Amino acid sequence: MAEISLKQLHIAVASRKSRVELYAIFLAGSSIAVALALIGAGSTLRNPPALVFLCIAAALAQRGQIEVTGAHKVSISLFPILLAAVLCGPIGAMAVSVASMLGEETRPFTRWVLYASSRSLTGAAAGLVAATFGLESFQSILAATAAAAVCTQILDLAFAALVFSLRGHGSPIAALRETGPLSLMGLPLYVPAVSLLAWGYVARDAWWVLPLFLAPALAAQRSFVLYQGERKLAADLAEVNKHLERANLSFATALVATLDARDRYTAGHSAAVAIYARDIATRMGLAESQIQLAHLCGLVHDIGKIGLPAGLLEKPGALTLEERRQMEEHSAIAERILAKVDDYAEIAKIVRHHHERVDGQGYPDGLAGEDIPLLSRILAVADAYNAMTSDRPYRDAMPSQVARMRLAQAVESQFDTSVTAAFEAILTASDEEYRSGTRSDFGLGDQKLESDQTIVPASLRAAHVA
Repeated sequence: MAEISLKQLHIAVASRKSRVELYAIFLAGSSIAVALALIGAGSTLRNPPALVFLCIAAALAQRGQIEVTGAHKVSISLFPILLAAVLCGPIGAMAVSVASMLGEETRPFTRWVLYASSRSLTGAAAGLVAATFGLESFQSILAATAAAAVCTQILDLAFAALVFSLRGHGSPIAALRETGPLSLMGLPLYVPAVSLLAWGYVARDAWWVLPLFLAPALAAQRSFVLYQGERKLAADLAEVNKHLERANLSFATALVATLDARDRYTAGHSAAVAIYARDIATRMGLAESQIQLAHLCGLVHDIGKIGLPAGLLEKPGALTLEERRQMEEHSAIAERILAKVDDYAEIAKIVRHHHERVDGQGYPDGLAGEDIPLLSRILAVADAYNAMTSDRPYRDAMPSQVARMRLAQAVESQFDTSVTAAFEAILTASDEEYRSGTRSDFGLGDQKLESDQTIVPASLRAAHVA
């Protein structure tokens, strides 16, 4: 059964390929026949110097085409083709149309023949239409250009839709719906510009007038191509940053999991502090990068406890003075651990100071007020609140209302006023699961990076291309 299906698929693919190849041969033969018929009818190559320049311009324009979507590209090659139709007649328009395809890759050859032939037929039709109006006045040139442009776009769309169908991509109507509006949008720009350029050429009777107008257009297209390239590079760098960010979060989560495995009483504490810190930073209107940095620092803020003596974290009773001094070393230990990680210097500094007090009585450096980094002040509030509302070996968890009251009592001595006020506003508007840190997303495994979040420190991010 599978062999039959594969055979049918091969036949279908071969059939589509044969149809396209036959269609390409038909178009090529039709193009040659039309050219011979025009020559037999007395049509000649008018304005050879202008024609040579237009051929070169069309090839350059096509080479610099711009990708609008994955399946659709645009260029200003229609500009010289329309000029050729108005100034050089149908044979000249055919020559410029084929020359425009010299800016395309010649492989696969069937595709190249297909588009070169269809373009030459379109150019011939545009030249014939334009020739019916003459070049006596600007009004006649404008009418000739408009008619040629409409003819060109209609035939281009018809040829493209037919190829779309022959290749088995869908109905011609679907192709027209996708590419039609974008193609027709260029007419209001092309028609006046080509008309003015043709009128200037006729009035001055000099081919060198054309570069004065076409060169800026080609330069503008080239600039846009470069801009598109920079945008793509910026998108690629953004994707690299996302990978770095996910790796960064995974690393932090692994560190915290190590600590949680050692101390069952603090398991989940770091994840809760990370969420509280992130939400406080958001409430305070900090930049997105600072919000996510607060989240990351919250995850790793207690990692220094890994370096404390065995049994100290698990001690059920009150700590002695010496044990308390040992416990206070954990923020400095955390800094030493994190500072060894590339580009974690900012995180290490924030974590070092998360037990400082605004009155200068904290540790390890006795910083006061705004000398304490803002994110450290945020961590201090989030850490203290979750510690009070969690079970410990030496006491049960406090009710959230009691913990909030204690935060308020310590404002301007232990905690920053604006940070505490922001957190109180969050807690007031939250449910009890959030206040007690028992909501379903308060687990270490739920610390995920959303698509629009940035948690890598600025120094770790890849260079941004404007």
